[in-house]
Amino acid sequence: MTKFILVMLLCSNISGNDCRSFEPEYTEFKTYHGCARYGYQYASELMTNFSDEFIDEYRAYIVFSCKENQTI
Repeated sequence: MTKFILVMLLCSNISGNDCRSFEPEYTEFKTYHGCARYGYQYASELMTNFSDEFIDEYRAYIVFSCKENQTI
């Protein structure tokens, strides 16, 4: 059985700052499309909830990936 694991990173576009991983509420999905859609939705919600000042100060952005994980 294949599962997809959502990996999310909060990043800064300022030199010297690294991306930092964080765990969303849901991380395992049965389908790639479910993982991808949730990743975009969750990232959008976070960016909407961040203050304008935070986003501007840190040049914040979010990246994510859905990693395939084979289970038995």
